[in-house]
Amino acid sequence: MQKIEGKVWNFGKDIDTDLIIAARYLNTSNPQELAKHVMEDADPTFVSKMTPGDIIVADENFGCGSSREHAPIALKAAGVAAIIAPTFARIFYRNAFNMGLPIFELPESLEIKEGESVSIDMDAGTITNTTNGKVYSFIPIPPFMQELISAGGLMNFAEAEIAAKGN
Repeated sequence: MQKIEGKVWNFGKDIDTDLIIAARYLNTSNPQELAKHVMEDADPTFVSKMTPGDIIVADENFGCGSSREHAPIALKAAGVAAIIAPTFARIFYRNAFNMGLPIFELPESLEIKEGESVSIDMDAGTITNTTNGKVYSFIPIPPFMQELISAGGLMNFAEAEIAAKGN
């Protein structure tokens, strides 16, 4: 059973990839360098406040903007365990899974407030606000996308598939 538990940080609507990791930092692809600046233009103190395992809860259209893979890479490297939002930009949605960053579509995401804690049960398809006990059902993740998360991303998944075939 896959569970993710963490403290919530709220962000608003239309958080684009430039707010997630500003273009001025794209002179590197080093995940640890990118992690130092994640969400900096949305909240300059985010990286210093959050701890690995924390969860971002946002409003609709998270990850809109460019198709840069740096955004989910930076979030994952910073220790963000998952993102919950009503909707995600489609390219971000796919990039997040390819990078092994779990994201969950939850129409009621704004009911979960900053500082509260949540527990995400991927097998049961539920998100529990452990602060107030409210349980939500998220939009199911397709089985193949679940496999990508379990493997830690597309590259790890592909490596395991190749190894399993003995090539």
